Amino acid sequence: MTAPQRFLPAQAYTDPELYRWDCSGYAQRYWHPLVAGSALPAGHSLALTLLNQPLLLTRAEDGLPRAFLNRCPHRGVAFQHERDGATACRRLICPYHGWTYSLVGELLAAAREQGFDHPFHRQDWPLPSLPCREDGPLIWVALTQAVTPLEQQLDLVHQRVADLWTQPLDQVRILQRTLYCNWKIAHDNTLDDYHVAVAHPTTLHREQGPVRDYAHHTTALVNLLVTPHADGGCFHTFGLPPWLHLITWPDGRLALLEFLPLSLDSCCMQLRLFAPNAASGEPPTDAANKAWLKELLAFLEEDQTLVESAQRGYRSGLVPGPPHGLEQRIIHWQEIYRQVLPKALAQSLS
Repeated sequence: MTAPQRFLPAQAYTDPELYRWDCSGYAQRYWHPLVAGSALPAGHSLALTLLNQPLLLTRAEDGLPRAFLNRCPHRGVAFQHERDGATACRRLICPYHGWTYSLVGELLAAAREQGFDHPFHRQDWPLPSLPCREDGPLIWVALTQAVTPLEQQLDLVHQRVADLWTQPLDQVRILQRTLYCNWKIAHDNTLDDYHVAVAHPTTLHREQGPVRDYAHHTTALVNLLVTPHADGGCFHTFGLPPWLHLITWPDGRLALLEFLPLSLDSCCMQLRLFAPNAASGEPPTDAANKAWLKELLAFLEEDQTLVESAQRGYRSGLVPGPPHGLEQRIIHWQEIYRQVLPKALAQSLS
């Protein structure tokens, strides 16, 4: 007989050493959606931070997005500070000593090059780059070269909603909120199909419909809940590593929800909404987008109360009960998580 399925123990949500690995080892295995592709036009750069790592995105005239560590190779000073929106620029100039780079990361000039002690060759000093791809409406970046293929991380998305994913989309809303719980509690909750009818009877449950119509699908890394939508077509809810959730509506709208770690007991819930733009037909009005956001926030606020309460429960020494069949998506991702844990950490959770 196979061993009964079980949830991660409370230690997984309360152990500082495990949290440090979450932000380093676990996070580095996967790609991260940093910005909407439309937010970075050609001839622009954009400074941002991912898990305390200062990054710089650029898009040169060849149209390809690129990601670099936001630090000059000479003395480590950032090329740009974070601000709202991308910056139009033809080159990157370090504000400390004037080293000047192209948007593809090549050193174009260093101030007073003749003054270096040893022969100075510009080609020896490119910007440190990171893997960067544009897929769907987003620019994705990895923090290491040894990263899971993006095609594998998004396989069910490409298989099930390729037409929606690749259509011309505009990011119409972005919202961030701090949740006072470990990121894994928030991630578990969003994969929890057992609680929807009970906790969200007038909000999310109306979108997902009756439990009898739930259909689940999984691949090596991705899980999916599919339900018929009242307006026709299907409503899709994807669970993606490392802490991502993609929701799609049959009319072409997409919502991306993620839970970025802030501390052992807190995370940043980031919600981005994408809607078809004029190239796809008649785009939603601003009033419709406001109503859509309001609908989503209604159930997300209900969830905030639940996950923050669950964090206190785990902190009190809870031993989680048995998984229900409608919690299989939680078990799916937790098994993936267990498999990639370093041996010493995995043994501590056994």
